[in-house]
Amino acid sequence: MTIHSRDFVGSTALITAPAILRHYTRDAMATFDQATIDSAGAFLVGELERLDPMIHEPLIATTWTRDIDLRTDVQMGDTSTSYTISTFAGAGGASPAGIAWAGVETTTIPRIQLDIGKVVAPLNIWSMEVAYTVPELASAQITGRPIDVQMLSALNRKHQMDADQVVYVGDATIGTTGLANSAAVTNSSNVANGAAGTPQFTTKTPDEIKADVNELLVSVWAATGYSTPPTKIAIAPQAFGYLSTTNVSAAGDKSILTYIRENNILTAEKNIPLDIVSVKWLDKANLPGATYDRMMAYSQRPEFVRFPMVPLQPVAPQYAGIWIKVPYFGKLGVIETVYPETIGYRDGIG
Repeated sequence: MTIHSRDFVGSTALITAPAILRHYTRDAMATFDQATIDSAGAFLVGELERLDPMIHEPLIATTWTRDIDLRTDVQMGDTSTSYTISTFAGAGGASPAGIAWAGVETTTIPRIQLDIGKVVAPLNIWSMEVAYTVPELASAQITGRPIDVQMLSALNRKHQMDADQVVYVGDATIGTTGLANSAAVTNSSNVANGAAGTPQFTTKTPDEIKADVNELLVSVWAATGYSTPPTKIAIAPQAFGYLSTTNVSAAGDKSILTYIRENNILTAEKNIPLDIVSVKWLDKANLPGATYDRMMAYSQRPEFVRFPMVPLQPVAPQYAGIWIKVPYFGKLGVIETVYPETIGYRDGIG
């Protein structure tokens, strides 16, 4: 045994053990190597340790590309987007509020009135860069874990996450709203109470849930002058899970979700299947200012609602000393609810 230090107190020897030096990674996991290069993915692997070479990225889910159409005419040089809304007015003949009847000898003919208004919204720049040193890149090449590819993947995921938020709920920092909480939508109220006197889907019978869904569909249809019934229902994930896993009856032949898809005003009127999807931003935990989960009805058509976006573009790599930097930039607009009457909300489902 090697004695590193010896002190004598009387005839007794005090032996001090050598200090054990440990090195730690940034994520607080212990390692015993002298130089762990975390960002480059270089680790000291023991002879009996089997390292999985697969790259495991964070779990991220975005659905905005499924639920909205893009406005593709915007360009990088644009600073805002706009569209026009036309309003018509026409007085009647014998009755100003009636039909424009005219007599054989009529000399005064009512005129059509037209008003064209413009709606303008900002088109904001989104920009991030990937940056790494030449030694980091060389280390990553040795380990077979390309740091440049992973950083670009992280940047694209960040862009998708930001776009997802802007599409559904906007951003309070710049004072915008989205598809799930548009300030232009006025068709919003609590759903009817169920059998237990509460609005949650879990307290209702399948017929009561079907009545809630059809009430929302009919109200939006009526707001459009019965011209365009909504074709899509989006609900919070927990409510969606309940509908998809709970049977209509003890027979267990179909779920409540299937039952609603087959029995609604859209299918009855237009013979079109109702699209029902789950959206995480309708959960009260993600919807700004909400105390209940939300259900939304709308028609996914670019002439009704769309999202202006300029895709990401890279700048030429920039070299600063041993650093390599590649900036990326694009533009994210504001949800354009051209016809807000085609959208409706109902809260209290969960």
